[in-house]
Amino acid sequence: MDKLYDNSDLLEVKDLRTYFYQDSGVLKAVDGVTFNLKKGKTLGIVGESGCGKSVTALSIIRIVLPGGKLEGGSILLRLNSSENKSQVFELGKMHPKGESIRKIRGKEISMVFQEPMTSFSPVHTIGNQIMEAMLLHNSISIKDARKYSLEMLNKVGISNPIERLESYPHQLSGGMRQRAMMAMALSCNPSLLIADEPTTALDVTIQAQIMYLLKDLQSKSGMSILYITHDLGVIAELADHVAVMYLGKIVEYTNVDKLFHDPRHPYTMALLKAIPNFAKSRKEKLSSIKGRVPLPVDLPKACGFHQRCPHMIKGRCDVLEPELSKINEEHEVRCFLYS
Repeated sequence: MDKLYDNSDLLEVKDLRTYFYQDSGVLKAVDGVTFNLKKGKTLGIVGESGCGKSVTALSIIRIVLPGGKLEGGSILLRLNSSENKSQVFELGKMHPKGESIRKIRGKEISMVFQEPMTSFSPVHTIGNQIMEAMLLHNSISIKDARKYSLEMLNKVGISNPIERLESYPHQLSGGMRQRAMMAMALSCNPSLLIADEPTTALDVTIQAQIMYLLKDLQSKSGMSILYITHDLGVIAELADHVAVMYLGKIVEYTNVDKLFHDPRHPYTMALLKAIPNFAKSRKEKLSSIKGRVPLPVDLPKACGFHQRCPHMIKGRCDVLEPELSKINEEHEVRCFLYS
């Protein structure tokens, strides 16, 4: 999927490959992923658990789990300097623990994780952890950092921020912790926010509040958002463009309107059919995708979805691997039905 990038692109990921080496073989968690994210826009990445969504995000900020290795591709981050000149950083070539990536991680790129309880330190207060991020990346005093921390907690909708600043993570509810995590992620005014299923464990009321919060903060700050989820309802609400992933690859890439009104890949169609529909009869069963996602270890050369696909072409889908084909300017599909 070759794209002509321009100055409106903040992030350019091309042919990204992240593999995990195990005794059973090479697990190709991310296998040739390419996309771009424009400044001030939101890209949603959707797919079933295990499709490579989170590993893609972790690869971008270079914190892949032990055993994983970035095996190929490029990750370009384009930032505007104080002179309004474009600076391009190749994140893929930076050492995961080096000074260069540490200056970008947390300042220019921040991440909100699915479960903040595992991301916060249990022995430090919320305020200390938010202040630490600001003191690390900015030349400010502790007094100013505390003042700004209070402002951030107030901005993300946390009531009584002075008390919460001195609270420990276990003293907050799930929704409060997620908001506090956002306050920490946004404290350095990042150019890119990566949100990895930040509302999955929350009730629908808190989900709606956090989605509204993200949209509001994005409109005010102009940051870009990479939103990872398996919830297509969230994608419909937040995203401008969508990448559908399956077995470590992008199988469909388009704008959000075309995804819902003109899906092309059989996997995307199946995902949309699986959304609960209140107009259906109470006796009608929910649609499901037959079979399971295979483990991406030593897979044969074939379409990864062919064993579950109702449109499988024998002698082609089961022996050849399709490329991502361009249907039109904003729609690409990895399927032999369109190549």
